[in-house]
Amino acid sequence: MLRNSIVRFWYSFSVTGLLIGTLFFAASLTPTLIPRNYLTQGVLSGFSAAAGYGVGFCLRWLWEYLELPDLQSRALRVTKLVAAIVCGIVGITFLWRAAEWQNSIRELMKMPPVDTAHPLEVGVIALITFVVLIGLARLFKLTLYAVSGWLSRYVPKRVSYVIGSTIAILLFWSAADGIIFRYGLRVMDSSFQRLDALMPADTKQPTDPAKTGSAASLVNWQELGRMGRSYIATGPTSTDIGTFTGKPALEPIRVYVGLQSDPSPQQRARLALEELKRAGGFDRSALVIITPTGTGWVDEQAIDPIEFLHNGDVASVAAQYSYLASWLSLLVEPGYGAEQSRALFTEVYGYWRTLPKDKRPKLYLFGLSLGSLSAELSNELFEVLGDPYQGALLSGPPFASRIWRSITDDRNPGSPEWLPQFRDGSYVRFTAQKNALDIPGAQWGPLRVVYLQYASDPITFYETAALYREPAWMKTPRGPDVSPELRWYPVVTFLQLGLDLAMATTSPMGYGHVYAAEHYIDAWMQVADIQGWTPENVARLKQHFIDARKASEDVK
Repeated sequence: MLRNSIVRFWYSFSVTGLLIGTLFFAASLTPTLIPRNYLTQGVLSGFSAAAGYGVGFCLRWLWEYLELPDLQSRALRVTKLVAAIVCGIVGITFLWRAAEWQNSIRELMKMPPVDTAHPLEVGVIALITFVVLIGLARLFKLTLYAVSGWLSRYVPKRVSYVIGSTIAILLFWSAADGIIFRYGLRVMDSSFQRLDALMPADTKQPTDPAKTGSAASLVNWQELGRMGRSYIATGPTSTDIGTFTGKPALEPIRVYVGLQSDPSPQQRARLALEELKRAGGFDRSALVIITPTGTGWVDEQAIDPIEFLHNGDVASVAAQYSYLASWLSLLVEPGYGAEQSRALFTEVYGYWRTLPKDKRPKLYLFGLSLGSLSAELSNELFEVLGDPYQGALLSGPPFASRIWRSITDDRNPGSPEWLPQFRDGSYVRFTAQKNALDIPGAQWGPLRVVYLQYASDPITFYETAALYREPAWMKTPRGPDVSPELRWYPVVTFLQLGLDLAMATTSPMGYGHVYAAEHYIDAWMQVADIQGWTPENVARLKQHFIDARKASEDVK
């Protein structure tokens, strides 16, 4: 009985589907941007195999629809046997090479190599994933046949198939949208909100009345959220900066308003402005408007360097707009933080314009990840041309960033997509791990914009068009942190990059979507036109952050 069921199950599969599914499975084992473990590789391979099977099944359907001749029973059995052998050989060969391919990324990211890709575990997880997805596809097919079969009593057969397909798609989409997307996102948002409310044991309310969240502050300490409290409580002190520079330093001013402070983005922006004024932020030589990531996180690797470079004579202000991780927000609603970013910019820039030009601070924008996209949307160039702010540093710009995409597509001929050069370099420049901002003959204009992006960052270089064409960043010359073993495969590369998108922050510091302080230093020096630092002191500052990071990792 069991044997007969297994045989019937095996013969229910399409030969063409199995062949193409195996090729997709094999291709999924090749590297893309982010290293994988056996669990994520297994799930990816299962999805890829199912996608390939779907392609083969559609081709088989087309064959039957065109009424082309089928194989006879004996020939069909032999063909399936040969297909099984080919599938096994291809699968085993590619599983055997999987560790080598993963090490091609790990070596570039200075990670220890792996001895094995755990082929058995990958194969089992991929098989389970494949069976589940095929089961869902067959449930869809049963639904379609049930609906169209009932309709065929009233309308022509082909019309019933069209209507049945439409109804089945709507039913499955409604289930996915209602259960997976809406309910799932509500659960995740609620989870991130509860996480945001947690108070780390070592995060104490500041006693300095000048600090946000203190007893004298306009912002309640509890309402800052976990990310806001961390941002206010950490960072270099005037003593830390002065010890490094050998000069008297000021205490950097940090202002943050949490999502719990007020439900309105405009009210949170006004509160941030008033708190910034109270703390004396407009009395500093530099002021940075920060758009955080989706969770409200402000990357200390980005802000600490400018506080050192300005000897503490700098203020920064940020307002939270979400609890969700940036990659989730990007997939669901890319413009999630634009309203808050624009509200904060409007308030701060509006007040800044009223101050005497010779007494107000230089004004800069900063955003990482979804914050980069939102910072782009915070203002239009024509709105500030009459009295421009001084510059913007945007790191890890997401693939959905409209302005970044436009500049990248219009890059100078011969410059690669992962490190473009744009016209004469007077307005915008790009850089990566190695400083690429000193362009021979280029002179900055009054407004300086720098994009810091790694070639291995899937948040930046994911694209849906990878489904059917090779992305431009995969062409030679490639970025220094992109595997030479990476190849484009239709559909499969799209799925691989989708997984990379979710795993973008699992890479080591300085790769993927994890940006390092030492790479921010050159960018800030260009954006803020930092003077008075010798090349030796700049190198020493970079090493200071590298050493601090290593010490922190050793403690963990």
